Amino acid sequence: MEFLVVLVILVGALFAFANTGRSQGRSARPNTQKISKQTAQKRTRPAHRSASKSGQSHQRTPPAFNEKSARHLPKERLLKGAAWVVDGDTIKIKNTQIRLFGVDAPELNHPYGKKAKWALHELCKGQEVSAEITDVDEYGRTVARCYLPDGRDLSEEMVRKGLALDWSKFSDGAYRHLETNDARKKLFLADARQKGRMHVWERFEARNKS
Repeated sequence: MEFLVVLVILVGALFAFANTGRSQGRSARPNTQKISKQTAQKRTRPAHRSASKSGQSHQRTPPAFNEKSARHLPKERLLKGAAWVVDGDTIKIKNTQIRLFGVDAPELNHPYGKKAKWALHELCKGQEVSAEITDVDEYGRTVARCYLPDGRDLSEEMVRKGLALDWSKFSDGAYRHLETNDARKKLFLADARQKGRMHVWERFEARNKS
């Protein structure tokens, strides 16, 4: 009889021990998942930050010159050096962004935009460009009359090629007589910008997105 009592007690103890192990196993699982989830989040966050930084560093087109915040220099400042071409009317010399004086070329995503950029690139390639800076905006971006070593005016050359328009608001019509006959038809978006007809831009952008 005593043997049976002892046996029942042992079986009961083993059964209780087994249930305790199972319940502890169940309670441990969520913690493990939580830890692994937190670890995964920690691992992914730095990668996300570095991706956004790399995206910013690859942004090739800087913001445009802000005429509203610009100030006219009483005395022109001269800057010389090799030119990195941004688009058909914008270059950079020694980290200074320069908008070509008195002209308006198409944006890169507009008709003839890339052609204008590469035409300006060909003009500047291997040359030391002299920039006579006339205006500076609040971010240090500038407007300048830009010349090649042989004296050619980059604004004038781009208008002659039919890849930029005279912007009389800023040039007083200095380059208008150089425009090709079909320039304003080809560069209709630049023409619309000058005339304040931005709905033409909006229609073009909407058509390209669809």
